[in-house]
Amino acid sequence: MRKDQLDLPGASALFLFVLVLAGNQIIMKLTSEGLSPVFQAGLRSLFACLAILVWMLARGVSFGNLRRDMGPGLAMGLAFTLEFIGLFNALDMTTVARASIIFYTMPMHLSLAAHFLIPGERLTRVKVIGLICAFAGVVVVLADRSGGQASLAGDLLAWLGAIGWAAIALIVRITRISEAPPEAQQLWQLSFSAVALLLVAPLFGPLVRDFGPEHIWMMGYQVFLVASFGFLGWFYLMKTYPASTIASFSFLTPVFAVFMGWAFLGEALHLSVLVALALVSFGIVLINRRG
Repeated sequence: MRKDQLDLPGASALFLFVLVLAGNQIIMKLTSEGLSPVFQAGLRSLFACLAILVWMLARGVSFGNLRRDMGPGLAMGLAFTLEFIGLFNALDMTTVARASIIFYTMPMHLSLAAHFLIPGERLTRVKVIGLICAFAGVVVVLADRSGGQASLAGDLLAWLGAIGWAAIALIVRITRISEAPPEAQQLWQLSFSAVALLLVAPLFGPLVRDFGPEHIWMMGYQVFLVASFGFLGWFYLMKTYPASTIASFSFLTPVFAVFMGWAFLGEALHLSVLVALALVSFGIVLINRRG
């Protein structure tokens, strides 16, 4: 049932999902101690793909119009692959705080592209202010090279991840794959990226590092709580509640991720990180604001 405003159950589910996403940044970084980042991403896509496939078959969910959706589906899969080559390697090379702040500038890239490609999605004065704030936040992060945890290559890879994520959202907006069930859209991304990521993983070094039993449950967290059923829950929220309200909550993810990185990984909370976090979060809220 479609609702005009966010109620307590919706807000609770959304808050939980944002918390899971923020924790996922920590889990991805810790899992990289046992598995190389790209190999880890490929395994995540593979097992999540199988989980979604079983879910669709068990519930009789349509696969959509395969002939119509093949082009945009493959394009989504390619963007998904680039997104996670960028993000997983970024988390391996730089801090969770830096990677998360840059990665969650995705609405900035999407708004810029939509301004030129989607009728009726012109940039308003408020959105332009949001873009400026988000961009300023990234500049602050990139300018701070203090400490041994900062990595320019990692920062740029997080930026690549944000662009890949924005490309996926744009493809859904401008093609008829939006008419396919959410599970089918997700399956295109997961199936393509599982093959592509596992094929290129050996190019990024040894596949297995110091693998231990703890990395198994970490992969389970990524596969089931995030990559498969977590995002199905997100699609349900998007279908039930106003999209602008749901999207505005995304500013909480980098906020939680930054403080989780400090609490669980001992990452330093430099003033530049806090300033960049405030700018990007405020920018995200303005970009997603309607009217």
